[in-house]
Amino acid sequence: MELFGEITADRPLLVVALREEGEHLHELGLPVLVTGAGKVRAAAATARTLADQRPSEVINLGTAGALKDGLVGIHVIGRAVQHDFDGEAIFELIGENFAPPIELGDGPGLATGDRFVADETLRERLAKLADLADMEGYAVAAVAQAVGVPVRLVKIVSDDGTEDAARSWSDSMSGCAEQLAGWVAREVPS
Repeated sequence: MELFGEITADRPLLVVALREEGEHLHELGLPVLVTGAGKVRAAAATARTLADQRPSEVINLGTAGALKDGLVGIHVIGRAVQHDFDGEAIFELIGENFAPPIELGDGPGLATGDRFVADETLRERLAKLADLADMEGYAVAAVAQAVGVPVRLVKIVSDDGTEDAARSWSDSMSGCAEQLAGWVAREVPS
């Protein structure tokens, strides 16, 4: 976990999993939290940061795999789910839902899980749940909502979630980071 810049109540906090995703964000003058990859690191870093300081909102920016053909570019997420937590089984056992979908407004769905999607069979299964897949979005949104801070998830398609995803993600990272910074410059008052 690394925090760059000062969090204030009148400005948003930008949250990314990896330094590479936030490569150009530092130029914008907003605080940037780098959590590390995966749901646990994202949740822990976000919770630790929000326990001490409250920004005007949390904006989680990052790359995502397209679970459906034709999805490209940047998307503001409308609904986030966990794809690797068996909430239905837990509900059946104890009658409580520990992983409800997080409704954020209009936009595509995001499936978050601690597995990089690079398999056609997994991609097809997840496409029934969401449009995009990442490894941190649900966790960041859950923490922000739990402490009452508005949250947006903004994802850029970096790959197609198939066997070629890792190479595609790696090859597209620099351009994705630049486009995410451009989105922030256009859409987020600093």
